Amino acid sequence: MADTAQPARANNADEPRKGVEWLEQDMATHFANVVNVQGTREQVDLFFGTNRTWNVEEGGSVSVELSNRIILTPLAAKRLWTVLGGVLREHESRYGALNVE
Repeated sequence: MADTAQPARANNADEPRKGVEWLEQDMATHFANVVNVQGTREQVDLFFGTNRTWNVEEGGSVSVELSNRIILTPLAAKRLWTVLGGVLREHESRYGALNVE
């Protein structure tokens, strides 16, 4: 008669894994000092770019080179808002208030 016993599973393989595995091999890094946001009922769009020139002679207009657009669901945008708020509160508690004009 064949042995039908199953070997013990390490790390409780039948249970869902907890945590996040961050895979970075295809990640790109971009710098941005300008961000704009627009949204609809279905999505929130984040536009990132770099301030390239300040045209004082032309009425103070700014030229921004857009580099990335990130499209989020409203739920993902709310999660980002919550996490980013926590990061900024920690930053201000260490280094002082950031004044936005």
